[in-house]
Formats: sequence, structure tokens, C-alpha cells
Amino acid sequence: MTITPESLQAVKLYPLGDAAIVVEFGGEINRSIHQRVRDFSSYLAQYPFEGMIELVPAFNNVTIYYNPAALGSLTGASAYDQLADMIQQILPDIADVYLTAPESRTIEIPVCYGGIFGPDLEFVANHNKISVEEVVALHTQPEYLVYMIGFAPGFPYMGGMSDKIAAPRKESPRAAIPQGSVGIADRQTGIYSIETPGGWQLIGRTPLVLFQPQQAAPSLLQGGDKVRFVPISEEEFRQRKEWLHES
Repeated sequence: MTITPESLQAVKLYPLGDAAIVVEFGGEINRSIHQRVRDFSSYLAQYPFEGMIELVPAFNNVTIYYNPAALGSLTGASAYDQLADMIQQILPDIADVYLTAPESRTIEIPVCYGGIFGPDLEFVANHNKISVEEVVALHTQPEYLVYMIGFAPGFPYMGGMSDKIAAPRKESPRAAIPQGSVGIADRQTGIYSIETPGGWQLIGRTPLVLFQPQQAAPSLLQGGDKVRFVPISEEEFRQRKEWLHES
């Protein structure tokens, strides 16, 4: 458990519209703060309050959607004020509660780098004054943390990428990016789970399908998962794609 009395001092609460509250655990994006996000989310998932509708964990905060009418009001305080007061009271107690947080998974993502699958690989290399081989080596080296799913269904925002391959977003976004494209934007990397417009620099593509709405768990990746990228050849990409299509 990483919610300590010291870390509570950095917690901020503020409304998001009239039926949601944001609990922010710090101003930075790092694994320690994100672990507090996961701890708090796990607590509320196990001990939801009456009127709670949905939790949305993000990089450094959790947005809680609720039904204001379900909270009632015995004191005359607004639903937001009641909820904010309740959260302030439970935060110090979370460290003493046994949580069954979801076990973190490590998932390997095969990627065919460069060529038609990664049209911006050379740009990323030139921008950082290194070779395309070094970009691939640096991109496949770390174990990435999935901070959140967003932008598009199943799209993972991942942190832990080397600064040596950071690259700016494109000035003019592409109108359509193929599903499975692996991109870089600033110091993050992500995977386009569906075909969509986007401005990330594309360095490769995975044959895996990241979002299948017909499945019980539509998104291949979840917040808190760890990801390793594994380079594959174009031939292997097409073989895997064909196998997935037939299965």
C-alpha cells in the first residue's frame, strides 16, 4: 500500500460537472503516484458507496461518476461536498485495509518495425540523431507500464520509454491510422487499437487485435499491465495476421 500520511498531503479533489469528482494524487506522472491511483481504485471497487456509477483511473487521478440524488442530504450539504468529505475520511484508512488488487500481467506485443508498418521510424531516428536499429533496440528494451486506456477503445497509454527516442507529435495528424500501429508521442508510446485519425509518430505495427467489442473483456490491455515489445519480421507479421484471421 502506497497511500501514506505524507502522500495524502498531495491529494486534491475537485468537481467535474455536477455528477463526477476527480481525486488527484499528485502533479507528476510516475509509477509511485499511479500505484496510489490503483490502490484507491481497488478500494472503491471493493467498497463502493451508494450512488457510485463508474470509476475512471488515469495517469495521476481517478474520476468517480455518481448519482447525486442517491447520496441524499441529511445535513443540507451538496452531493459533491458530502462525497468530498467522505473521500477525505476514507483516504487515511485505505492503508489499513487489505486489498485484493488485480494482479499485474506482463504481455508481450510482437511488432514489425519500419517499412510500410512504421513510416515514421526514420524520422524518429533522425530527430534523435541515432540509427533506426538503435530506435528499435531502445523501444524493445524496457518493460512499459500501461497507465490508462483512453483516446480510443483499448488504446493503451504507456510510460517508461527512453528519452533517447522521444519525438514530437506530427504537425498535421493523419486522417486514418491502421489498427495495431505502434506510435511515439513525446515521451510516451502507444498502440492504435482501432483505425482512427492520429498524430503520433508511427514506428511499427503489431498483428495482435487490441480491441474486440464482442469479447467479455474487449480490451487486450488494462491499466496496470506491463508490456514488452518483441520485434518480428514482415513475414512473421503476415503469418500471425493470417493465423488470427483463421482462428
